[in-house]
Parts: sequence; structure tokens; C-alpha cells
Amino acid sequence: MSAEHGVPPTEGIYAVIVTFNPSLEILRRLLGRLQGQVTGILIVDNNSRNRRDLEAVKAANRDIEVFYLPENLGIGYAHNVGIRRVRELKGSHVLILDQDSIPSQTMVAQLMQVASTIVKDRETLGAVGARYVGTHAGNDSFFVQFGTLKFKRVFCAEERSRTRYVRADFLISSGTLFPISTLNKVGEMDEALFIDHVDTEWFLRANHYGYYSYGACDALMEHGLGDQTIKIWLGGWRYVPRHRPFRYYYMFRNSILLYKRQYSPARWIWNDMLRLAFIFVVFGLCSGHRAEHIRMMWRGAIDGFHGVTGGSVEPAHTA
Repeated sequence: MSAEHGVPPTEGIYAVIVTFNPSLEILRRLLGRLQGQVTGILIVDNNSRNRRDLEAVKAANRDIEVFYLPENLGIGYAHNVGIRRVRELKGSHVLILDQDSIPSQTMVAQLMQVASTIVKDRETLGAVGARYVGTHAGNDSFFVQFGTLKFKRVFCAEERSRTRYVRADFLISSGTLFPISTLNKVGEMDEALFIDHVDTEWFLRANHYGYYSYGACDALMEHGLGDQTIKIWLGGWRYVPRHRPFRYYYMFRNSILLYKRQYSPARWIWNDMLRLAFIFVVFGLCSGHRAEHIRMMWRGAIDGFHGVTGGSVEPAHTA
């Protein structure tokens, strides 16, 4: 891929984009931003209903590989399809992106700069993640560390170090750069979780093996969390993502599944239990569709205790 915007692509970096009924307009923007930043682009499609549109996108971008899955097999499975292909291509890094994430024109270079700095400092690198810019003014993104009583939000504006990166106990998968060498040692994504906590599980496992991850303050990406974002007061105004009811099933089920993993630290479990309690109060008791939200949360919790995995609940072809 040719270099654009004055930033040459770093050899060996492949972007893996997972699609499920994507907006073609946003996907084209994403592909346009990636041109010149990576060696190659792989799209893994989870059986979208607008597959013909994707084929048109592929025809217009012949240097992009597209893998069509026969059914929606979940985000972890799709990520692993891309990771395995990058191995076949002898790539050095995998950049995972959601279908609606738009990287800045220098995001990949900034991620790679931080990754190189960490390696030079002889730190064991897990992954490096971008700083996402939300769709609401004042909705500043942050990186997360496990606090004693709750998740600690670390804002880059508060980071005084010249390194321009911060330690993060876990990152969202979109906009995160994974070295293939680390994936070879830590392992791939847990396909059994299907959607929520796929990224969290990998980072908990990586931390357990001594691989630490970082947020790159100058690597920017447009990204929205959830189907909608609501603003609530909780000791200060905060933006909270709101999802469709089926997602709360996976949040509760997969949290409980991870509580039983031996590499899940007690501090993360406590922090996450508080997060689930917050979700239950806000979306189970104080928002619309309360009965459906509570039903999915309860069903997820029960299935989590019983060890149910995979795509147990999924609205077919819901955009």
C-alpha cells in the first residue's frame, strides 16, 4: 500500500476488521484512513446481510482480503481468523479494528512508536492501544487500571511524562496493536465468549503471563461505545454506553465465566462486580425496556454460573 499523509507504512502490520452488517459509508472511510498506514487489510465478515455491498467494496480495493464466515461465529472467532492469516503472511503485528472505528492519519505510526519504545526499554509488551475520541463534546477517553475499590480512569491530560503513554491493565480491542510474537506466547482470543469481554479476557491472561499493555496518548481514533451514549450524574457528569438488551446477557454471563478463571485477579473481579451493579441499576431499574434488560441480565448470570459459552443469544442479522 502506498504511503499517504507523509507517514510511510510500517512493514509487517496488518489490519484485521471484523464486520457484521456494516455501514458501507463508514467502512469506506475506515479503509481510506488505513491506506498507507499498514501493509495489508483483512476483513472478516460474520455473515452480514449486505454481503453484496461488501463484495463491491472488495472489488474497488483489490489489495484487501475478505473472509466470509458461514454464520455469525462471534468476535473472538473472527479475530482469530485474521490473526492466523497474518501469521501465514509472516506479519509482525496485528491491528484490530471495529467496523465503525476511524483511525487518525498517523494512528498506526504513533502506536508503533510507543511499541518500539517499550521494547527498547526491555519491557515485556502485551499490546498498545489507541486513545479514542467519542462523539460527544467533553467525552474525553481514558485508559483503565485496576483500582483498589473501583476501576481507575487515567486521562492522558493528566499524564506528565514525556513518554506520552500510560500503563493500562486492559484495552478495548479496536485500535489495539498486538505483536504476533506476543500472541504466539499468550495465545489467541477466547472464541467461547462470543462477544463481550473477549478483549478483557486476553489482557487478564497476558497480565498473568507477565505481558503488560499501554495506551498511546497521541494515537487517536474516532470510536463510539455502545449503540447510544447517555449522560448521567454520578458524582459528576459521565457518558455511559447503552446497548441493545441481548448485550447485557453476554456482559453478565462472561463476567461470571471469567470470575472462575484462575488468572483473573481479585481486584479486577471486585471492580467488575461494581460495574455490573452499576449497569443493573442504570439499565435494569432506571431506563426504558427495564423488563427485557433484567431478563437478559438474569439469564446471563444463570448461564455464567452453569458454564454456558458460545453464541447462546443472538438477534439474527440485527444491525
